[in-house]
Amino acid sequence: MTDVIDRSGLKPRFWQRKPMQKLSDREWEALCDGCGKCCLNKLEDEDTGEVALTCVACRLLDDETCRCAHYENRHQFVPDCIVLRPDNIDSHAYWMPMTCAYRLVWEGKPLPDWHPLISGTPDTVHDAGISVRHRTVSEFDKPIEEWEDFIIEEPI
Repeated sequence: MTDVIDRSGLKPRFWQRKPMQKLSDREWEALCDGCGKCCLNKLEDEDTGEVALTCVACRLLDDETCRCAHYENRHQFVPDCIVLRPDNIDSHAYWMPMTCAYRLVWEGKPLPDWHPLISGTPDTVHDAGISVRHRTVSEFDKPIEEWEDFIIEEPI
């Protein structure tokens, strides 16, 4: 029996059947829930390694869509932007938001009902209040010395 392919062209629940390292680029990108949290600046405590999420967004985050405004060529604008991939998730998952699908799948946890791959629509991440839509400030407006004042609790 062949797996049925949904209208996105992806096999349903592909992330449950394949190890992360075997996902195609299209499957990997589809795991993104569109919340925008990975584009928020984070503060890491040098002593404990604890990571705090701020609502100070990368200059490229579109606060309306919760997507990178220059995703394909973002390194031209933000050279230290980390490209999360199956081969580096082991070293970067700790700083990903707790609700991030990449982190959840890496930890062996299920995707929540609001995830677009479960709900079938990209709007549910916003409707559920998980995304950072309309809740960010630009890094251009806040000096790094003030970012500690903009720490937010996870999950939002």
